[in-house]
Amino acid sequence: MTYERLADFVQNRMRMSHVYQPVMLMALLRGGGRCSTSEIAKSILAHDESQVEYYEKVTNNMVGRVLRNHRIVEKDGSEYSLVGYEDLDGEQVERLVELCQSKLEEYKDRRGRRIWQHRRVSSGYVPGTLRYEVLKRARFRCELCGVSADVRALEVDHIIPRDKGGTDDPDNLQALCYSCNSMKRDRDATDFRKVRKSYERREPGCPFCEMSDDRVAAENELAYAVRDAFAVTALHTLVIPKRHVSGYFDLGQAELNACHRLLEQEKGAIEQADTGVEGFNVGINEGVVAGQTVFHCHVHLIPRRKGDVDEPMGGVRNVIPGKGVYR
Repeated sequence: MTYERLADFVQNRMRMSHVYQPVMLMALLRGGGRCSTSEIAKSILAHDESQVEYYEKVTNNMVGRVLRNHRIVEKDGSEYSLVGYEDLDGEQVERLVELCQSKLEEYKDRRGRRIWQHRRVSSGYVPGTLRYEVLKRARFRCELCGVSADVRALEVDHIIPRDKGGTDDPDNLQALCYSCNSMKRDRDATDFRKVRKSYERREPGCPFCEMSDDRVAAENELAYAVRDAFAVTALHTLVIPKRHVSGYFDLGQAELNACHRLLEQEKGAIEQADTGVEGFNVGINEGVVAGQTVFHCHVHLIPRRKGDVDEPMGGVRNVIPGKGVYR
């Protein structure tokens, strides 16, 4: 009866979104029906090719490079060899293994869990609901290289690290694959104190730096939204980063996140306020030749209604007269 029930589940009722279910069942079957969580995790790890890829990069870019520099190993294509191995006898090999093992145990005793801190998700606990929202916002893809979560494990990263003053605000979080996250930690020498300070930059005389509070329709930590004073259509809205920065391409990832969240939020508010809104134009003027007149980055969210122009075809293409209609 047990065999038929399990076989039916595996063959007919198991719905898989990853490798985990069959791997766990195999571990239990091979373990006499019982396994610890750690044993199951190790079984899953054995099937996770992304982990192999990660440690291949560690081998080539870190440990392999160090040992090559010391002329302890040589590399030929994808294969490493120990320099002078042919001169060792069996007893010497065993003794060297024991020395390495002793060195390893000494290091583990001294460093403890900190050894693997770089492989832990973020620096500290990120609540599961917040983690899910960050991954969902990223469409379950790395926000740096674009790889899918199905291919490579994703981590929730603090854009400005907690120990540099970064917060758990959603705009300071991004989804990175383990590879991009580890490279960011290893190579990014940015002084995050200066980055954080830069968010406070305001320019005297800039109308967007000196926006009156009573005009602000919505805001978050890094951006705010106002109704355009020279509206193209009713409820025409501007989303503006708080930092004084002239162009969209100068925004940091946290600011892009903040602006995008406000665009989504204001889109919903406009649709709720006016059911006649059936579409939007979203646009940015970057530079004098593109029509920018206020040199503080801002994103236009322009509601569109049926019949508001005779020929809506082409949308933003109409910034060049005659280029909108192309049929």
